[in-house]
Amino acid sequence: MKKFWIAALLLIGGAAAAFGQKYAYVDTRYILSNVPEYEEAQKKIDDLAISWQKEIEEKFAEIDALYKRYQNEAPLLTQDMKNRRENEIVQKEKEAKELQKKRFGNDGDLFKKREELIRPIQDKIYNAIEKKAKQRTYVFVFDRSDNANLLYADPKSDISNDVLKDMGYSPDEKKQNAINVGVSGEAKPNTISKHIGN
Repeated sequence: MKKFWIAALLLIGGAAAAFGQKYAYVDTRYILSNVPEYEEAQKKIDDLAISWQKEIEEKFAEIDALYKRYQNEAPLLTQDMKNRRENEIVQKEKEAKELQKKRFGNDGDLFKKREELIRPIQDKIYNAIEKKAKQRTYVFVFDRSDNANLLYADPKSDISNDVLKDMGYSPDEKKQNAINVGVSGEAKPNTISKHIGN
């Protein structure tokens, strides 16, 4: 009987501790939309991607032109000349694919540039969130922009604007409302939908 009462007290104490835990959430998409450095960095990355894509498309257009010219002239070429032209086309195609991988591959130039420009901003946001969580003794801080399992969030628990203010930025309520608007144009009552890519 004594063990039963000890177990019951532990269970009640654990439940009380669980209910006493504080939590909050942030919307990192909203926070990022209010950080001018992020928009500048994203524009630089987009411009680089467009430039590099154009460079690669030009290389493949050059290869296509070489191949068409080769097909037109093939009946007039000796076997040795055909082999040289084919090797040239294959080599240029290999170089274009290597350039494409170098620019856009998993560890390519675009990824590295994104890490270089975006990572410091993300770290700054994370540090501000962590500081706010420690100040207010939050046990959990959820990100509503990424968590598809978070179905409802009380607006009183949203510390996104506080984080922005701590970072030295003025929150733009219009951006918050734009992020909360659904496809139909109706405002979502703080329900969390699946993350839409940045």
